[in-house]
Amino acid sequence: MSEFTYPHLQGVKTAYDRDGYVIVRQVIDVDLVREANQHIDWLIQKHPDLRPELLGYSLVPDDPFWIRLVSDSRLLNVAEQLIGPNIALFAADYIAKPPSEGRKIAWHQDGNYWPLKPMTVVTMWVAYTASNPENGCVRIIPGTQHMNLQERKSGPDDPPDVLLTGMDQNLANESQAVDIVLDPGDVSVHHPHIIHGSNANTSKQWRRGGTYQYIPTTTEILNKEWPTFLFRGQATEQINTYHTFPKYIPGEHFAFRNCEDWQ
Repeated sequence: MSEFTYPHLQGVKTAYDRDGYVIVRQVIDVDLVREANQHIDWLIQKHPDLRPELLGYSLVPDDPFWIRLVSDSRLLNVAEQLIGPNIALFAADYIAKPPSEGRKIAWHQDGNYWPLKPMTVVTMWVAYTASNPENGCVRIIPGTQHMNLQERKSGPDDPPDVLLTGMDQNLANESQAVDIVLDPGDVSVHHPHIIHGSNANTSKQWRRGGTYQYIPTTTEILNKEWPTFLFRGQATEQINTYHTFPKYIPGEHFAFRNCEDWQ
C-alpha cells in the first residue's frame, strides 16, 4: 500500500498506475472536516427521505458549500497529479454510514455506472470521520484495475446493500482485499476499473466520507444534460458545457466560512 503525506505528492502517479489506488494523508484541515460534518447533518435533516449513505449528486449542483468543498485547491492538487492541470467535476456525493445500521456496498467497479468517453476519471474518497474495518471502511482488491469492466448484476440484499446493481461477487477474491484505513482529512484515490466495496457499519461510530469524481476536460460526459463544473485550467472545445457556480442565498443554503464571497 503506497501512502503519501500532503503536500509531498512526488511519486503519487507512479504508485497509482502500479496499484490502482493511493492514499494521501492530511489533505483537508480540521476546520473543513468539521464544516463537512455539519453539512452532512444539515442535509440529513433537510432530506429525511434519503438514507445518509445516499446523499447523492442530484443535491450538489445548487449547493454552494458542496461546490466550494469539492473545488478545494488541495483536492485539486492531488487530482492534478493523476489527470493533469485541466480539471472538471463529474460527480460527487456523501456516503455516511450510521452507527450500528450503516449499509454495506457490494463489490463493484465505478466505471460501470458512468457515461464517460474515454473512461479517464479518478475517484477521490475523503474521510470526514475515522474509517476503519469496524465501521465499514472501503476495501480494495489491488491490481484489478487491469480488468475489463464486468457485467452489472443485481446487488445482494442480505444485509441491505447500497447498490441496486454491482457485479458478479465471485470475481472478487476477498483474501486479497486491502482495508483502506483513514483518519479525518485523509484521502484515498482509486481507478474506475478497480474492484472495491465496503462492509456494513456494525460499530457505535459514524463512518462518513465524500466520494468525488474528477475528469480531465478531454473526457466527454455522454449525457449532455448532466451538470458539470470546470474547476481548474482550460476547457476542451466541443467536449462538455460547464455550469456556473451556484450563488449562496442566506436562509436557503448551508452557511459556511466566507459564504458571503459566493453571493
